[in-house]
Amino acid sequence: MGDFSFGDFITALGLAFVVEGVIFLAFPEPVRRIMASVAASPAMQLRISGLISAVIGLVIIWFIRGI
Repeated sequence: MGDFSFGDFITALGLAFVVEGVIFLAFPEPVRRIMASVAASPAMQLRISGLISAVIGLVIIWFIRGI
């Protein structure tokens, strides 16, 4: 595993906030509809979506950072 610094984590967290903020800024109404849809979704569907997202994120990190 490569060397990881807490600064990398904070940078990634900041980037997530930037991306989320831009999405809310650019598309407020579609985001509102999506959030209502997510709130009405079954818990198992949300868990599966979360798992898939986490795996995709890890694969991206693995390709970029070579963990």
